[in-house]
Amino acid sequence: MRYQAPRGTYDILPEEQAYWQFIKTRAAGICRLYGYQRIDTPIFEDAGLFMRSIGEETDIVQKEMYTFDDRGGDQLTLRPEGTASVCRAYMEHGMHNLTQPVRLFYITQIFRYERPQAGRFRQHWQFGAEAIGSSDPSLDAESIDMAWSLYQSLGLQGLVLKLNSIGCRNCRPPYLKTLKDYYSQKIDQLCPDCKRRVETNTLRLLDCKNESCIPLTAQAPKSTDYLCEECGEHFDSLKKYLNILGRDFEVDHRLVRGLDYYTKTVFEIQPPGAKGAQSTIGGGGRYDDLIEELGGKSTPAVGFGTGFERIILNLKNQGIEIPSEDSPSTFVAFLGEDAKDKAMEYVARIRREGMGAILASGNRSLKAQMRQANTLKANHTIIIGEDEIRDNVVMLRDMSGGEQQRLGFDEVLKLLKG
Repeated sequence: MRYQAPRGTYDILPEEQAYWQFIKTRAAGICRLYGYQRIDTPIFEDAGLFMRSIGEETDIVQKEMYTFDDRGGDQLTLRPEGTASVCRAYMEHGMHNLTQPVRLFYITQIFRYERPQAGRFRQHWQFGAEAIGSSDPSLDAESIDMAWSLYQSLGLQGLVLKLNSIGCRNCRPPYLKTLKDYYSQKIDQLCPDCKRRVETNTLRLLDCKNESCIPLTAQAPKSTDYLCEECGEHFDSLKKYLNILGRDFEVDHRLVRGLDYYTKTVFEIQPPGAKGAQSTIGGGGRYDDLIEELGGKSTPAVGFGTGFERIILNLKNQGIEIPSEDSPSTFVAFLGEDAKDKAMEYVARIRREGMGAILASGNRSLKAQMRQANTLKANHTIIIGEDEIRDNVVMLRDMSGGEQQRLGFDEVLKLLKG
């Protein structure tokens, strides 16, 4: 073929749609339980929004964003993550005037120029939830509990919650200096990216997945040892609330996440035995300074995101069966042009009663039409021929047992409704 889906993208075929619908339905249901309302933002934004929020020295901004100039000369970027857009909408529409916190969720597509592999694509679907306007650590616990509840509702098992606090703008600088001093003494052991990060993005040194760098993180200084009194109390309260909610967790001092806007709480939920691009199924944290960085008032917030593709990968790995999408349960077959006219009338009446129906197409034999009904997994087939038209009835066939009966069409409608 001359044309194919671009590298790092894919088509969601009909047989795969059930997974997407399953996750969307469960996610929306969880949001209702926790009081989150849906928001949809544009698929592209001013490039400066993401450069300012994510951090100009992050890999996302440096290597992964799809940025372009439009015909008006504006520099735009396809959305590489969801939080910044929600914060922009929060400011633009005066949501600070609403009762705080404002709880919002989204289901959207994300674009990043990454090396494609299982669980990581250049275009992927993400579900995210943001709670904006409160610094209460119980809201951090709620965000984590909400993410965990989603995965539970999908049937996923064996997940692990990793937790850390990376401090705030007051206590982080001394920690970063200590961390930089530690890695500066080991510069020869670092990968090329980490050699650059020592000067440009020190915190991300802890997140490197390169085999040469991983051993160095075990002895690296811990952010939790440098927390100020406020951050320490916030982290202790969060752990207390998670215990109240019955959510087990592991404190992991190497956990920092990949975006510069995080403060205090960061967390990830990881599937069993996963590595590399599949090592995390979802995660998030607190970003108390982001809205202020974007030009708004100081506004604390917390949230999380999870990729559909990662969820589906784990559903398949764990052999979890999902409900299949409902397909039309009635197939209408016909023999002859007059019978086709009557079949079209009956199919329309079935659909107007709120039931699914498929009309046979073409002029295939009855045997071929019945094979099509079986392929479509129809529960019933209505058969119309010359005799049925003459007697003003139809033949109704139960596809599971093979029983047939001649009935008036109004009787058939009552039976199908039942």
